[in-house]
Amino acid sequence: MTDSLAFAHALLVERVSSDRHARSEDPADPDTVQAMQIALHVPKSDPPHRTDLLEATARAVVSVCLAEEVATDEAWRTGLEDWYDHLIRKVARRARNKAWDDVQAVPGITMSAAGAQARAFVPTAVSRVPDAVRKLQIQGTELPADAPGPVDPDVPTIVIDAGLAMTTGKAAAQVGHASMLLAADRDLEWVRGWAEKGFPLNVREIPTSQFEECSNRPGAVQVRDGGYTEVAPGTLTAVAYAP
Repeated sequence: MTDSLAFAHALLVERVSSDRHARSEDPADPDTVQAMQIALHVPKSDPPHRTDLLEATARAVVSVCLAEEVATDEAWRTGLEDWYDHLIRKVARRARNKAWDDVQAVPGITMSAAGAQARAFVPTAVSRVPDAVRKLQIQGTELPADAPGPVDPDVPTIVIDAGLAMTTGKAAAQVGHASMLLAADRDLEWVRGWAEKGFPLNVREIPTSQFEECSNRPGAVQVRDGGYTEVAPGTLTAVAYAP
């Protein structure tokens, strides 16, 4: 019997590195412009806390990368491989009401954190985004900063440089990248233990001075942005570290 997590983790480790210069895309070839779409559930009447939504997003992204379907579903695996081999773009979109219900049928995984929900989808070329996802607005995901309580010291933490003042959608893409890079950086048995618990993690947006300290922690995994939106190319946006 195939060890599906071992298979998915090996693929992630083999294909993904924190060096964005190792990948490329050709605007003349639409199939090379790949992205993971992410639906952020933001009801109008009772929106989630920003931190909870970011935590749900980070869990959803790593769950798609390490899902059983990577080993058992050729389309799922190919979607990830094509994405891993090009620039690892993510696009966050707002979903609510029927639109949120509709996208649950699109291949991907929904995760929750304190009631907040996000769904990460199997990556595709940006020219072939499923209709139910394409209809979701990219605007309208913004949520105000909140004041989360203490972090759980027994699970991984992703910190964001609050000084960059990233939008909720942009921050969601960064923490999603951080969670998958952390999984790629750790050995299989560590990842297996994390997966068995459902990928619990903390997300915190912290002042730049504290963020810089965290980026220098032993074993910290850094996320540097491609610079297509909001921040300059190569900007250090997020850092992940484990207990």
